[in-house]
Amino acid sequence: QVQVVESGGGLVQPGGSLRLSCATSKSIFSFVAMAWYRQAPGKLRDLVAGISSSSSPNYADSVKGRFTISTDIAKNTVYLQMNSLKPEDTAVYYCQARQGDMWYSGQGTQVTVSS
Repeated sequence: QVQVVESGGGLVQPGGSLRLSCATSKSIFSFVAMAWYRQAPGKLRDLVAGISSSSSPNYADSVKGRFTISTDIAKNTVYLQMNSLKPEDTAVYYCQARQGDMWYSGQGTQVTVSS
């Protein structure tokens, strides 16, 4: 059973930064891809950033230049560094990990950008 646990969310002022963490119960190498999604109230879940062994990291246009996805192999953890946060970044952020044809997701972590 694969477990995925997100953390690092919180309340931050516009222009501030947060780093989200996604800890997995398996080695990062066991996943084909990993990604961060977000879902704002009343909206669909959208891809924020993704990373895989076969391609460069990809980002939603709305976060390019502000967000960075990275991995720590030793800690089986994927990070999402979020800078220059805007109120429209407010959402629940989910980490998803793909192993074969299966996607695993955590419970999400709330990010609120407000003054």
